[in-house]
Amino acid sequence: MLPVLIFCTVLTALASLLPLSNNQHWIIRGMDFPRLQIAIIAAVLLIVDIVFLDSQSVITWSLIMVTGVCFIWQLWWILPYTVLWSKEVKTASGHDPERQLSILTSNVLAPNHNAEALIKLVKKYQPDVLVTLESDQWWQDKLSVLEADMPYSIKCPLDNLYGMHVFSRLPLEEPEISYLVEEDVPSMHAYLVLRTGDKVRMHFVHPAPPSPTENEKSDKRDAELVIVARSAAESDQPIIVTGDLNDVAWSATTRLFRKISGLLDPRVGRGMYNTFNAKYFFLRWPLDHLFHSGHFTLLSIKRLPSIGSDHFPLFTRLRFSPVSTQDQDGLNLDAGERKWSKEVTKEQSLDKDDVPKPGE
Repeated sequence: MLPVLIFCTVLTALASLLPLSNNQHWIIRGMDFPRLQIAIIAAVLLIVDIVFLDSQSVITWSLIMVTGVCFIWQLWWILPYTVLWSKEVKTASGHDPERQLSILTSNVLAPNHNAEALIKLVKKYQPDVLVTLESDQWWQDKLSVLEADMPYSIKCPLDNLYGMHVFSRLPLEEPEISYLVEEDVPSMHAYLVLRTGDKVRMHFVHPAPPSPTENEKSDKRDAELVIVARSAAESDQPIIVTGDLNDVAWSATTRLFRKISGLLDPRVGRGMYNTFNAKYFFLRWPLDHLFHSGHFTLLSIKRLPSIGSDHFPLFTRLRFSPVSTQDQDGLNLDAGERKWSKEVTKEQSLDKDDVPKPGE
């Protein structure tokens, strides 16, 4: 048993240490994702070490120390996404329908042809805005039935898993499709007009992930997130950024995005809302996101039932309440992170001015 425990402890330690590097290789960045799973493994190893090994042995205490540190380290990253943490976004105190904004974000998985399941969710939850990712021409044709109730849209059907559509009940002004980093990976930007007449700057994103089948490094994904964050940081407008970031909520790069942009994460203090992988319950993490400026409070956030995709849809209801929410604070950016963000964008020759700024 001891050799097996030593081997498992070494692997757990490596998985915990690798993300400390800013190296952008997909193997290293991939270790950001399963922090919950690594924490569970470390906890199991810790229990086994204590119960079954010789308590007088130096090796035993070495294993306990290593697994204990790994467990605490992983908890540090994931605890903000539990009810044990204080909420970053206030719970809305009023239910004025005129001030509400609901958004349903769904990575449909292009080969999945269960459009009826998504249409049923839209009819049930009545979102103001529907965002679909990986949606191709087939999905566009099937979702056209929604246009009677959601007459405003931005459409970019693609067959490369990066198609994107936005359907809205509310007017979309200055809609624009951009290819910020890669020529075949779009993002969408628009000015959404609320029922009150107030306007919200919207950014819909789906950067390519670091993976053995796509980009070997996370440099392009990271650069897109950084320039969108910088663009948001310079504006006093109400802003929402949503989509599949191909990055988990607790990763260093997503935290960097939050720190630069100043946008808030409504999941903090409430839960993980793991949207991927819908097919394997033991390999799930929060991959689909919605971040917003301090102009909003949260009515509700919910992971919806599967539509046959490898992602669950995410449904978020916000209340526009700019006067009462100025004391909502996000994360602070330090000098080291500022330098890191400059390196990320310099590699790709990108600037915040590359991001469309509807309403400005």
